[in-house]
Amino acid sequence: MILLRLAEWFLYKLLANSCYRAAMKVKNSGFFFKNSSFRSAHQIPLYPNISKCNLHGIRKSETVACDIQGTLLRSESFFPYFMLVAFEGGSILRALFLLLSSPLLLVLDFELKMRVMVFITFCGMKLKNVESVGRAVLPKFFLENLNVHVYEVLMSAGSRVVFTGVPRVMVEGFLKEYLSVDCVKGTELHTVGNHFTGFVSSSGILVKHRALKEFIGERKPDIGIGNSSLHDHLFISLCKEAYVVNKEDEKANNTSSSILPREKYPKPLVFHDGRLAFLPTPLATLAMFIWLPIGILLSIFRIFIGICLPYKIAIFLGTLSGVKLRLKGTDPPRSENGKGVLYVCSHRTLLDPVFLSTSLGKPLTAVTYSLSKMSEILAPIRTVRLTRSRERDGEAMQRLLSEGDLVVCPEGTTCREPYLLRFSSLFAELADEIVPVAMNTSVSMFYGTTASGLKCLDPIFFLMNPRPCYTVEILEKLPKELTCAGGKSSHEVANYIQRQLGAALGFECTNLTRRDKYLMLAGNEGVVEDQSSRTNNPN
Repeated sequence: MILLRLAEWFLYKLLANSCYRAAMKVKNSGFFFKNSSFRSAHQIPLYPNISKCNLHGIRKSETVACDIQGTLLRSESFFPYFMLVAFEGGSILRALFLLLSSPLLLVLDFELKMRVMVFITFCGMKLKNVESVGRAVLPKFFLENLNVHVYEVLMSAGSRVVFTGVPRVMVEGFLKEYLSVDCVKGTELHTVGNHFTGFVSSSGILVKHRALKEFIGERKPDIGIGNSSLHDHLFISLCKEAYVVNKEDEKANNTSSSILPREKYPKPLVFHDGRLAFLPTPLATLAMFIWLPIGILLSIFRIFIGICLPYKIAIFLGTLSGVKLRLKGTDPPRSENGKGVLYVCSHRTLLDPVFLSTSLGKPLTAVTYSLSKMSEILAPIRTVRLTRSRERDGEAMQRLLSEGDLVVCPEGTTCREPYLLRFSSLFAELADEIVPVAMNTSVSMFYGTTASGLKCLDPIFFLMNPRPCYTVEILEKLPKELTCAGGKSSHEVANYIQRQLGAALGFECTNLTRRDKYLMLAGNEGVVEDQSSRTNNPN
């Protein structure tokens, strides 16, 4: 079968493409129509482009039917999303097998290609792992790849249905949670117990026009959206109005105009999980696997210089290795009350206190709610665990402040996106010398945080990036009249500092907490949970 497919692909490339190029040359030369205006007037496409769809009319009573692959999403290939499931929900070996299959996928038709990717990605995988990836990882990449024109038409309708040949389990959560799609019809996968077998169910790969006929019967949907393929033309021909996503028209116009901007997302993307910070296309995934052994060695080297060498030498060698450290502002002078300064930071990774200490060139003590043993061992600064008991944590922080400077991240957990979570008010009750510090990071390959993975690997993954960047902006010390000593409540102080850091970073302040993050990403309330953790946050 593979040999037949190879022969078919070779003949297609040799004959079909050659004939197509010849036909295009004849067409462009105007052999049949010397008058260019006459020629263009008679070249009417079968279906209009999606950008021609009128959104000003009343659409709330109408039904839209479309596909997600190559229609709602700008990319036609679904390989990157299978790779995300294989890597994040499976293992690095499963992802490698899927990458090695990519040359074979080029010569297979849609059905065989889908069956191969389904088998490699899902064989033996637990249902809960796939559900976790669909809930916490895929939505970010789907939102970034949405076609704004299709999205606007979809959201203008009162009823939305999606028919797709990709596995329903991969897209249903996103479509219903973010786009409020009423019904999702996709390829069903075979399961045994709590595991996928890697095979498609007995119904086979979903055929869109057949599924549409079975779903609606004689009643036609009002709007159908597809791509320029023959199968999609058959699908949208069953609708009253039909539109296509024409890639050539998008390229002719500004391609960026078809990208949905963040401010137009149907709901804010605050939390997401997973290690990969890029869309894993075959070439991008190949680059990652080539970089992986280099990145591991580089991460070990960066950890070594951070632990063993003086600050200035560590910064110099770290910069040579590709780490970008940007420092804005200066350390403000301290008063003579005998207490240390409390640095209040926005929380991006576990390395926030380390990079602050390195930037200032002095040792600091960091307090944290949860830290793995490995992270404690590798930390070049002193770390102290908090218990989430308000009274005990307050006493411990008071003692540490009497010994020296202290770093605290009152959000209680990290956030990757440009948002600040709700600040705990405990720190405001303990110190009058408060210095806000705006921390921000940027990565290109791996995220240095996780909600459901191994937290001990967080610093390693961050330092495995080719050019990780840390920005440390030290703001002015909080005036005494804005502290608890000046008559402000701890909640007011915490909220004020959150707004100050949000303005410095250009982030949006939210009322979300650590509990909200873990409920969404991991399906639990976090590793440590007690009643006091809920009282540690301002109203």
